[in-house]
Amino acid sequence: MKALLGLGKLIALLFWLAVLANLFLSFAHPFGTLLNVAGVLILLVHIIEVVALRKRLSGRPHPRMDRLQILLFGVFHFATLPQPASAKVEGDTHA
Repeated sequence: MKALLGLGKLIALLFWLAVLANLFLSFAHPFGTLLNVAGVLILLVHIIEVVALRKRLSGRPHPRMDRLQILLFGVFHFATLPQPASAKVEGDTHA
């Protein structure tokens, strides 16, 4: 699972690098526009994730870094965060 999340983060990073490259060196007409639209939509989804996770991230040692990583990687970073103590079920041995 950890390797899959790491691969997801790598692919997300490559996506954001492609979006940045498209801003400076415009890609071919339909692909450049589609990449910009996809970048904006994914950024909006990641902003919604940060807002939704606001309370959970506030108790973390470095909440600003977690917010930045969620903006970049989305669920691939969120899945690596430990469960809060109140969310664990008593008697759960799968921690």
